[in-house]
Amino acid sequence: MKRIVFKVGTSTLCHEGRGLNLRNIDNLTRALADIKHEGHEVILVSSGAIGAGVGKLNLAKRPADLRLKQAVASVGQCELIHIYDKFFGEYGATVGQILLTKDDIDRPTVRQNLLGTFESLLALGVIPVVNENDSVGFEEIESEHQVFGDNDTLSAIVAELVSADLLVILSDIDGLYDADPRKNADARIISVVEEIDEFVEALAGGVGSALGTGGMVTKIAAARIAVAAGIDVVITNGSKPESIYGAARNAGVGTLFRGNPQ
Repeated sequence: MKRIVFKVGTSTLCHEGRGLNLRNIDNLTRALADIKHEGHEVILVSSGAIGAGVGKLNLAKRPADLRLKQAVASVGQCELIHIYDKFFGEYGATVGQILLTKDDIDRPTVRQNLLGTFESLLALGVIPVVNENDSVGFEEIESEHQVFGDNDTLSAIVAELVSADLLVILSDIDGLYDADPRKNADARIISVVEEIDEFVEALAGGVGSALGTGGMVTKIAAARIAVAAGIDVVITNGSKPESIYGAARNAGVGTLFRGNPQ
């Protein structure tokens, strides 16, 4: 049995224009519920609150004003957890919601209480669904890039907190390439990264998606945090069920970052 933290980004959960991508969410929840039924403990760190709110409120684009962002995130968070509860429930899994801000992670007492909550939920057979609390944590959304980098960094911090065996970052790309696949048809996925050095960081670039804020740079930064805690990390495509299963089963999908022995 493994304790696995999965992180899914806005680009996987939402259509490029607006609104939730129900096909991807169905694939995601079915695969994660199946992995849980195999005996693993599953934690889902989810982005997409603002993207879901944009669709729910029929807005033309992601808002720029801070107060409007927070209001949209509030609406979107309700939509997200409703959809997760519905879809996971169809596959025999129960979810519980945990909303975090950076202050929560930094305060030792709150951090310990969070760990207790995670442990209790997992003991009850619940899949915790974690998101950055955008509606109150203004520091996270007042700039172009969130503090947690579209929850990439948050997922690594959660993985470290709960002593996970594996962190799977589900993106809209198949893994880390040796060149930009959008510009170079000969670009190839790097299967295994033994060390996150300057070369690997240079390959990451800095481009995020239209609705989200996390590019490959924040995913590499998250991988660095998890690897330092001895946690293996896989970056793979979240829209492909076979990638989700493959990552959990160490089947050689995406890019594996080997955790440093503790």
